[in-house]
Amino acid sequence: MNDAVKPQGCTNLKLRELSRVVTRHYDAYVAPTGLKNSQYSLLSHVVLLGPLRPGELAARMKLDASTLTRNLQPLIAAGWVEQGPGEDARSRSVVATEAGRAKRAEAQRAWKQAQLALNARLGNQRVVALHSLIDDCLTVLDEPETDDE
Repeated sequence: MNDAVKPQGCTNLKLRELSRVVTRHYDAYVAPTGLKNSQYSLLSHVVLLGPLRPGELAARMKLDASTLTRNLQPLIAAGWVEQGPGEDARSRSVVATEAGRAKRAEAQRAWKQAQLALNARLGNQRVVALHSLIDDCLTVLDEPETDDE
């Protein structure tokens, strides 16, 4: 690490602050559809990947099983997702209903408007730089740590 440049403040705090602001922005656009951002993301994954086992869905979304189960409940209650028997007696399967596919399409239009508004507010160059920095950080943080770090 270059000693001439020293980070100030807590990276976790700064990332959480940015995440909360961005989440509020997207929620303002997506909420009129009856979904929260997290529900839209989950519904999108089920529509695009389903039918699939809850364990597969949790792994794809990088969620633990209890969080997935808790987040699926409102989607199941609304009739947008169904959970039924899987390939064998011990497994379950998650699939989007027709109403869920329609809800996802409605929310996707709202999400797109949120994305365009955020891009306009931040500027495309800043958004591209942010995405690149996030991708680079994820790559580095996903690598196994070595003893010399």
